[in-house]
Amino acid sequence: MTEGRKCPWSSGPAPCGGCCGDVSHYEKTLAVKLKSVRKTLAGLCVPERIVGAEKPLYYRNKVHRVLVPGERGQVISGIYQAGTHRVIPVKRCLIEDEKAQAVIADTVELIWKFHYEIYDEDTGRGLLRHVLVRTAHASGELMLILVAASNFLPGQKSFVREILRLHPEITTIVLSENRKRTTLVMGDREKVLYGPGFIRDKLCGRTFRISAGSFYQINSPQTEKLYREAVRMAGLDGTQTVIDAYCGIGTIGLCAADKAALVLGAELNGQAASDAVRNIHENDLKNVRVLKADAGDFLEILAGKPETQADRTVLFLDPPRSGATEKFLKSALRLAPAKIVYISCGPESLARDLKRLLGRYRVKEAEAFDMFPFTREHVETLVCLERKK
Repeated sequence: MTEGRKCPWSSGPAPCGGCCGDVSHYEKTLAVKLKSVRKTLAGLCVPERIVGAEKPLYYRNKVHRVLVPGERGQVISGIYQAGTHRVIPVKRCLIEDEKAQAVIADTVELIWKFHYEIYDEDTGRGLLRHVLVRTAHASGELMLILVAASNFLPGQKSFVREILRLHPEITTIVLSENRKRTTLVMGDREKVLYGPGFIRDKLCGRTFRISAGSFYQINSPQTEKLYREAVRMAGLDGTQTVIDAYCGIGTIGLCAADKAALVLGAELNGQAASDAVRNIHENDLKNVRVLKADAGDFLEILAGKPETQADRTVLFLDPPRSGATEKFLKSALRLAPAKIVYISCGPESLARDLKRLLGRYRVKEAEAFDMFPFTREHVETLVCLERKK
């Protein structure tokens, strides 16, 4: 299916660094990734297999373009080149959702027609900085996000009307205000220009509300595979307390709720924590609680609580690429749950954290998941740890 397909704007590796450029021979890329993960985790655990994607193209449900002013007044949209702040112009990408790319292309065209000034990082002048589109795989809902150095978009009613005429499938439009001279994309404040200000998607039979700034896995079909396998590894029988550390909008915990007595989640990002609480109510779950809290602090509080008795507790964690903090690992070892199900997007940080945990735990199962097909190194690793007796 992918034989002979290459990055449409490069004869070799994609210059942005987002993918390997050549999207031929998918099975070979899977073998390379599995070998790399096994090498990184050597002596700690051996992932049994790597789970590939059924559809390895056009899977990214979040598409982002940086806006920069051209020398002749035109609008240039692109991607930051990996490891740099240089913007590579992009019109079409083989791993990003096709509908999202079409929406961005027409949005950029309208930005030029409406004569909106593009933000200049050197001078700090201008209005529009970024355009993002988030798509919901199951529901088809679509969010357009404009990041600007203001909370006001001149002629916004006309702009919204025009983009909806071109793309009536857009269900909400959000203006994110980012006045800071920073490399961070999203701002601290949001203004809804159209629709409810969020989209909904489904994973493992649950409905999830996704706001503009909330974390949500990039590849929805692969995420569902990953979460179902994580719940299976946990061996839940309806009597355990599940702790969902770094819970985000609550995805893993909600997917495990049917097989747990109680689910307790922690999330430091306020918007994501709010979405998680709403997701609990929308799915009518009575056995799930989420707090806005640091994951390490949360575990310290839970240690010794009667509802989190070690023998009936399973800890799920899906930390950022940097891995779990030292405080979190200390708290986890103090809590000493019967099982730890670790979902890692960084094999190097996973190896470091496993070294810290393997004195008290042993690896029961491990698998790799190709969440980002045709990227060079990105791979998720799922490890189930069992407390030693």
